[in-house]
Amino acid sequence: MSSGPVVAQVITVSDRCHAGTQEDRSGPLGAQILSEHGMSVGEVRVVPDEIDEIRAAVTRAIADGARFVLTTGGTGVGPRDVTPEALEPLLAIDVPGLAELVRARGTAETPYAAISRGRVGLTGRGPDAVLVAAAPGSTGGVRDTATVLAPLVEHVLGQAAGGAH
Repeated sequence: MSSGPVVAQVITVSDRCHAGTQEDRSGPLGAQILSEHGMSVGEVRVVPDEIDEIRAAVTRAIADGARFVLTTGGTGVGPRDVTPEALEPLLAIDVPGLAELVRARGTAETPYAAISRGRVGLTGRGPDAVLVAAAPGSTGGVRDTATVLAPLVEHVLGQAAGGAH
């Protein structure tokens, strides 16, 4: 696709991690897995479960050159789980098959994975398209998401840019 590694950004969405009352374990795990798959990953960013802050962090990651943005947390059905809603206006193209693949992997381990409203989509088509994925906040959910998607990122971005199928 391009020379050099895919630039990725991991954003942890968690009120408790943002407040410093809980250690962020999922974001660093996601960054580690993406790095192990050859991506260049910046420092994990942590934001609270607020639509505007999530959206701003993803927008900033894209402006900073990320081609793959992985969010962790906020995909459940609780009152503060708003990550899918925050991503909605940023995603021009849903890629539901990838989200389904991640959920299928998770449900092989626990039925609770089916509760996740994790999403995968593209900001558009063309060479500037960015793949965005919303993973659950659990370490298992992040592991499933990053492990399933990391090997596919370059191919998806290549197709979005008009490359061979």
